[in-house]
Amino acid sequence: MVKHNNVIPNGHFKKHWQNYVKTWFNQPARKTRRRLARQKKAVKIFPRPTAGPLRPIVHGQTLKYNMKLRAGRGFSLEELQVSMKACVALRRSMNLVNLENEVLQTGREELAAGIPKKLAPTIGISVDHRRRNRSLEGLQTNVQRLKTYKAKLVVFPRRARKFKAGDSAPEELATATQVQGAYLPIVREKPTVELVKVTSEMKSFKAYDKLRIERTNKRHVGARLKKAAEAEKEEKK
Repeated sequence: MVKHNNVIPNGHFKKHWQNYVKTWFNQPARKTRRRLARQKKAVKIFPRPTAGPLRPIVHGQTLKYNMKLRAGRGFSLEELQVSMKACVALRRSMNLVNLENEVLQTGREELAAGIPKKLAPTIGISVDHRRRNRSLEGLQTNVQRLKTYKAKLVVFPRRARKFKAGDSAPEELATATQVQGAYLPIVREKPTVELVKVTSEMKSFKAYDKLRIERTNKRHVGARLKKAAEAEKEEKK
């Protein structure tokens, strides 16, 4: 007999369970089929990388996943061919100070990938015209990703022995191999714990009192400004 207010065991077992068993006897054959399909695809798209076009580094959506990095759909137009004017506009939209000075210090060459949007898909770069850059760090990260890709890129001519502007040299073509697997992988930095010695100042610091004082200062900032303005007005009289 059961104790307390629990359910009395009264199981009704499914009688014809043999008819509903899911088997996986085709698993080894499917593994072979997938491997052969990957090999056929690699031959078909040669000399392009087997992993597909290059994709940007983006943050996950919503508060739950926005700290995680993942591959996005495509590079934005600002990342492909960003100019000094676009960087100034981006900084102004983020309310940063000394905008023009920052742009001049960074330099146009460091901020520009210089890839036309119609050329990008033809050299293995995915493009998403709807994406907008909302942070300077993300813009610089993806521009650097594009620059690294361009430095390693080998462009084959459409017709053998008929080289055009932008094609790689014959020496590079002779040594080029198809990239298998992931290339330019997204590396997620692991947080590190910094060990410090506990000083007497740390021990004497009262964090709760500090928080209460700052909270009070924030609450009374309006009244204090008003009082200071009135006092200044009285002095002028």
